[in-house]
Amino acid sequence: MPVTSDDGLRRLLDMTPVAVIGCSSTPGKAAHEIPKYLQRHGYRVVPVNPTADEILGEPAYDRLADVPDDVELVDVFRPSSEVGGIVDQVLARRDDRGDVAAVWLQLGIRDDEAASRAEDAGLDVVQDKCMKVEHSRLLG
Repeated sequence: MPVTSDDGLRRLLDMTPVAVIGCSSTPGKAAHEIPKYLQRHGYRVVPVNPTADEILGEPAYDRLADVPDDVELVDVFRPSSEVGGIVDQVLARRDDRGDVAAVWLQLGIRDDEAASRAEDAGLDVVQDKCMKVEHSRLLG
């Protein structure tokens, strides 16, 4: 089952570090401002973006597999058409390292088939919700 209840969302909002797939180095973009907000609220943000070396004062990694530290939640800022491949990367990382517990697809991003695969593997999944909005509403 996808995570939709406030209790479930609160549980996911307690997870850190957060790997942000598609984290942007461009101020003003949601993929920059939302991770910046999370960072200001105590989250360890791990940017994943192959076109940047550093974002928000943190080293940026080309792929999720390149992140050397444990990751508890993967926050996705990429088009819905890329979610299947991202879930494949998450599942491979989980099989290899066992560290990812949840996938959060930001507002406007969803892929029911990929979400089902992630859930079948034991991951919690949120689709089409903004992490900043939910954090502000539930914990702010």
